[in-house]
Amino acid sequence: MSITVDGPDFVALQVRDVEAAARFCEKHLGLVRVPASPPGAIVFDTKPCPIAVRELLPGTDLDAGRPGLGVALWFSTPDAHALHDQLVAGGVEILTPISDSPFGPVFSFTGPEGYVLTVHGA
Repeated sequence: MSITVDGPDFVALQVRDVEAAARFCEKHLGLVRVPASPPGAIVFDTKPCPIAVRELLPGTDLDAGRPGLGVALWFSTPDAHALHDQLVAGGVEILTPISDSPFGPVFSFTGPEGYVLTVHGA
């Protein structure tokens, strides 16, 4: 019998400045911290799995290229257009213009420490 996985259970972005990255997530994305996080990390109450910003692990070099290069991290929102406008008003760099997709309106922006984050929704 082969053992399988169910899918993502936890996502963590490694960052140089955990508190600044957490403030970005709270201010621009409306994420809410869980009551307790492990040392060196701030975890948010997101569904279907939690996401966190955390200190760099040994050997991680964020200066070697764009963080997360090759990984697509998508978030859902009930109103992609409103979030897009909110991010623009907040001075967040939009990387791809909002466009139609099979998942609804979609766009990408620069998140904490240069991670590319994509949002889709109604």
